[in-house]
Amino acid sequence: MGNWIENEGLSIFVVLVWLGMNVFLFIRFYRFYDIEPQYYYTRKLLGFALPLARAPAACLNFNCMLILLPVCRNLLSFLRGSSAKCCSTRIRRQLDRNLTFHKMVAWMIALHTAIHTIAHLFNVEWCVNARVNKSDSYSIALSRLGDKPGETYLNFAREEIPQQSRGLYVAVTRVAGITGIVITLCLILIITSSAKTIRRSYFEVFWYTHHLFVIFFIGLAIHGAERIVRQQTQESLDKDNPEKCDKDPSEWGKPGKCAIPQFAGNPPMLWKARVKLPFFFFFLARALTFWRKNITKVVTHPFKTIELQMKKKGFKMEVGQYIFVKCPKVSRLEWHPFTLTSAPEEDFFSIHIRIVGDWTEGLFNACGCDKQEFQDAWKLPKIAVDGPFGTASEDVFSYEVVMLVGAGIGVTPFASILKSVWYKYCNNATNLRLKKIYFYWLCRDTHAFEWFADLLQLLETQMQERNNAGFLSYNIYLTGWDESQADHFAVHHDEEKDVITGLKQKTLYGRPNWDNEFKTIASQHPNTRIGVFLCGPEALAETLSKQCISNSESGPRGVHFIFNKENF
Repeated sequence: MGNWIENEGLSIFVVLVWLGMNVFLFIRFYRFYDIEPQYYYTRKLLGFALPLARAPAACLNFNCMLILLPVCRNLLSFLRGSSAKCCSTRIRRQLDRNLTFHKMVAWMIALHTAIHTIAHLFNVEWCVNARVNKSDSYSIALSRLGDKPGETYLNFAREEIPQQSRGLYVAVTRVAGITGIVITLCLILIITSSAKTIRRSYFEVFWYTHHLFVIFFIGLAIHGAERIVRQQTQESLDKDNPEKCDKDPSEWGKPGKCAIPQFAGNPPMLWKARVKLPFFFFFLARALTFWRKNITKVVTHPFKTIELQMKKKGFKMEVGQYIFVKCPKVSRLEWHPFTLTSAPEEDFFSIHIRIVGDWTEGLFNACGCDKQEFQDAWKLPKIAVDGPFGTASEDVFSYEVVMLVGAGIGVTPFASILKSVWYKYCNNATNLRLKKIYFYWLCRDTHAFEWFADLLQLLETQMQERNNAGFLSYNIYLTGWDESQADHFAVHHDEEKDVITGLKQKTLYGRPNWDNEFKTIASQHPNTRIGVFLCGPEALAETLSKQCISNSESGPRGVHFIFNKENF
């Protein structure tokens, strides 16, 4: 339990606070609309559906205020840079859970939307029935208020209503009904298109439908403009207590009897103004995107991997950061995230891209990589760049010992880290806190190793020249091969250098025994906080997270594995 708290305690605390706020808002507003005297007659007309509709509305406004903040990348990068000076890595790690929190808030919005919608369906039906005299006499009397001069209405259903589909007619002729339908449809499309299968196989669908959030927030801002939920005015309340006047509505307004109650629209919740702030901040950050354009040069690597190098021109970056890239020649709207593979010490910044889909194929062709002849730099397409944005990998140099685990193309953030380490050693860095790197790369395809092998060879040579070969321990695992490849590997196994990578460290076959790896590292570094950094699939993340917890020791002393994962 102590190890679990060390790794997950603060994240769970943040989630519990958020859940507590939702519970508090729901109970508070439910009780408010269930007991406050100004809603006495409204409750008589609508019953339990009144508080059941208004309570989730308060929670919706709260969560809609939060939903954009985890995806304000500029804000997160600013907080990460600022907090690095005053906060521990444990606190900064919470910023790396931004997408997880974003998804949780989205599901909470979906839950409260369902409750809010169902409750209002009852409200509409009961209001319409009372208006056409298909309800109890008291509700009918309340619905007739406002028909005479000098009266104000309680029931928002006022006009002559067609016999068929009366509820639907009211819903589509009111601002609240129309915007409610639009908001709900947008929410359904956004959530369904966010499924992992669609996000990976049809990224364009995910990207375009997610931008329905603009319509969602516009609808949210005007949803309550008509003020169809009515309350008794304070002046009317001061004249008569509604609990003493509810026995016979036909006596209202007569001499010596209760005055006819007066009503006014319920003002929109104060949350609406607060929802607009993150919405404005998000669009301000997005507007800055269009100021960052760079001309690129392209380096082709074997097996359809390309490297885009761009001039910095004031571009400041840290290790492990990522950028969003748009190529207008391929698509004027699509932005895709890519990890920076260059080091901060270099005079350019670069990304490596595997050609695995329509957009990357289009970029590959737009850069002239499908042609044999040399491409002039001025013919290369312009690339719009948004970023850089911070990730968990920025904290690598905050630990003395780190484990870097990359799966497939997930090795890219560690290219930046290893390059930076190489430059620091070339410049005789003496204040480097990082003393030991354990690097693991898991890949199915032998061809994927080629572009990264040169960097590892440079590091291998550099560490040997400086008598510090133990600084970097790396293990490369090939997780997929056929029989002919296995025969080839067996024939060349005894050679000095590895047949796949050309490195002195031989490639291993299969998958790591993580339990053994963690236990070995823990025994070699007692009383140490070890950072574990992963860029890879969720299944591997779950495995490493469990290993971090099970192999950490309780108490302030002892070895502690701190898990960090890249999120895009």
